[in-house]
Amino acid sequence: MATFGNVEAQLAPDPALSGPAPTTKRKLKPSITISGLAAEVFSVRFSPDGKYIAAGCGDGAVRVFNAKTGTVSQTLSTGSSEGLPSTILRFRPSGDGSRTKNVLLAANAMGVVEHWHVTSGKCLHSHVEEGADNQIYALDYAPSGAEFAGGGKDCAIRVYDEDTRKLKATLKGGSGYGIKASAGHSNRIFSCKFHPTDPNLLVSGGWDNTVQIWDARAGASVRSLYGPHLCGDAIDVSADGSKILTGSWRPEDQLQLWDFGTGTLAETVPWTSSLIQQREPCMVYAAQFAKAPKNGTEPLIAAGGSGANEARVFDCHANYAMVGTVAGLERGVFTLDFSPDGKRLAVGGGDATIRVLDIIGADEWELERPGTAAN
Repeated sequence: MATFGNVEAQLAPDPALSGPAPTTKRKLKPSITISGLAAEVFSVRFSPDGKYIAAGCGDGAVRVFNAKTGTVSQTLSTGSSEGLPSTILRFRPSGDGSRTKNVLLAANAMGVVEHWHVTSGKCLHSHVEEGADNQIYALDYAPSGAEFAGGGKDCAIRVYDEDTRKLKATLKGGSGYGIKASAGHSNRIFSCKFHPTDPNLLVSGGWDNTVQIWDARAGASVRSLYGPHLCGDAIDVSADGSKILTGSWRPEDQLQLWDFGTGTLAETVPWTSSLIQQREPCMVYAAQFAKAPKNGTEPLIAAGGSGANEARVFDCHANYAMVGTVAGLERGVFTLDFSPDGKRLAVGGGDATIRVLDIIGADEWELERPGTAAN
């Protein structure tokens, strides 16, 4: 059975930390639980207006739910007749408001990329990613919604025009620098992200222990950094473009922040061992900044994975104090997503369940649970 909330008392002391653990005034409050799905959840995303939650599932289906009630709004079948997983989802950004709303980009392990209109349940477009047997694990939209990019098994990032659906650039190889740097990826790509302020730049990571920074104008990687081992959708860029967030599938140094300009490690967020069921350390599959205005460092980071089978939320403005956790799960956390306003978090994974939590302040917590807001 999952446990929710703020479980600082259940965390083992970290010998690397001195003094009391940092604290935050924000808390996690369980909202809705969407259970009984037909397969595990590999990707979960809020729509730009926050009204829907889409889930890419292990049976190849994309299921869409009402974000307030958890009821099913649509069940979309993807291009995988073999029932291979729907691996990654992205809603198209609203942009200037001139584009059709609630358009969802979905990809699967057959290399099929589809555009769905969630409200009507209609497939607007479908194509097979170029490259023999190219399974797709990573997708992202440019902030304007004018372009989207995908990557996967064949180690390349492909950038498409959203209006024409035509391939604009194939990003592969590059210059690389340093002893451990690489000229592009040498193994599968599991996450990619457009830079929030420069649409020509993208960041990606995967199995080869590198993060690549691509320039679409050059058609190649222009810089890389060595270290993160990504096995899921676990790369993000801060709203001001200054920091890269990575989540690694390993038992230590799982969650890290890197300086975008220099490529140097800026921070390793402590992930103290959990005492719940004496489980092994958490190895991260998914990591994300909370959505926030372009006003500097994002207030929150969420991450989750397997091993300890948990998800955690950290407060960047409180020395990475833990806001709360979802723990005690029977299977790993594969995916998570903050709502557009940063006030909710959806968590999904191997137990075929989506858990939605509200992020509230100490005052609201105190009203519901008197005398506990300081805990």
